[in-house]
Amino acid sequence: MTTQTQQPLADRMRPRNFEEYVGQEEIVGKGKLLRKLVEHDELSSFIFWGPPGVGKTTLAQIIAHHSNAHFVILSAVESGKKELTKLVKEAKDRLHGLEQQKTIIFIDEIHRWNKAQQDALLPHVEKGDIILIGATTENPSFEIIGPLLSRSRVFILKHLSEDDLVKIIDQALGDTERGLGKYQIEIKIETKQLLAQLSGGDARTALNGLELAVGSKKPHPVPLLRKERGRTKKVIEIRSSDIKEALQRTHLVFDKKGEEFYTIISALHKSMRGSDANASLYWLARMLEGGADPLYIARRVLRFASEDIGMANSEAMVQANTAYDACHKIGYPECSVHLAQAVVYCAKSKKSNLLYSAYGKASKDAKETSHLGVPIHLRNAPTKFMKDIGYGKEYKYNPDFESEVEQEYLPEELRGRDYLKK
Repeated sequence: MTTQTQQPLADRMRPRNFEEYVGQEEIVGKGKLLRKLVEHDELSSFIFWGPPGVGKTTLAQIIAHHSNAHFVILSAVESGKKELTKLVKEAKDRLHGLEQQKTIIFIDEIHRWNKAQQDALLPHVEKGDIILIGATTENPSFEIIGPLLSRSRVFILKHLSEDDLVKIIDQALGDTERGLGKYQIEIKIETKQLLAQLSGGDARTALNGLELAVGSKKPHPVPLLRKERGRTKKVIEIRSSDIKEALQRTHLVFDKKGEEFYTIISALHKSMRGSDANASLYWLARMLEGGADPLYIARRVLRFASEDIGMANSEAMVQANTAYDACHKIGYPECSVHLAQAVVYCAKSKKSNLLYSAYGKASKDAKETSHLGVPIHLRNAPTKFMKDIGYGKEYKYNPDFESEVEQEYLPEELRGRDYLKK
């Protein structure tokens, strides 16, 4: 069975208005800021920041349609100043001519434009010659020049939830004009949920996977109701195995909630603990190539740096924290090499769980002795009354002494505790 048309399903099912748009309720729900700005025709320049497949381009097109503005898409990868100059001239003619029509220039991946290109855009945004809507998967505070950023409203778009993706899948299955509604498709709710789960919050991935699964199956005859005995209907049955196979054709399936997710994390952690840098790299690649969030991995590596290495090599935490920062600033896939550096460094480092063990002991004491007060000589005395009753009395200020100061810092009941002793 083939469902091929000139456009992929994800493009055909692109929402045309706010009513069809699924997700991002925090900014486009009724009464929310962006929705009100559009409905009241109070458009300014916007920056949409969010991961792929969450509706940035679609939202820009809905805004243009709602405001009756001329809509132009620029790819920051393929377009430059020359094309921008041409479009701005056309936008001015359109705005000041008989049409008096606004122009929205949508720049996809605007973070890929360099400073000079963004500088060229700035005066036209300032004068109102164009309305800019930029889309970026990267943190705009790092990737977009300050003057342009200050003249734009930034809206953060989140990964679509599994419920959102199931709604989008249902829209595609039920739409007879643009979607797959003309086919007799049987797909259980559990299978739709699996497709949503494996799509990583990306509507395009979900619809591409659905279309590929449907297109690869042959319809089979299914008997109709008893009163229509002898008659059949042709049904395309989509199972979980079909979804996994379809997604594996475009990317590795990585079940973010199933057992495999946790076993691979465990394998990465234990490979680093066992000082096997090669295995550590392999499990890292399995996670990244399968669609795991780089920041999630970076957090795990950062935790490992203190839990399993700790004071045996305090530089490990610096390496892990730097990798986390790189993941936050530049995103995937560029940050994969930074994570690889941190993972290999941690794998090759000397190991110690002293800090992990010590905190566990201190935590146990803290829970069991929360009634104990702070020793009076360690307490601040911001008022005369507190000073008069002895707060801070006989406290020894360590920098004033050349030798080690004998002074108790724990409650009397815990005196002598040594959490760092093996």
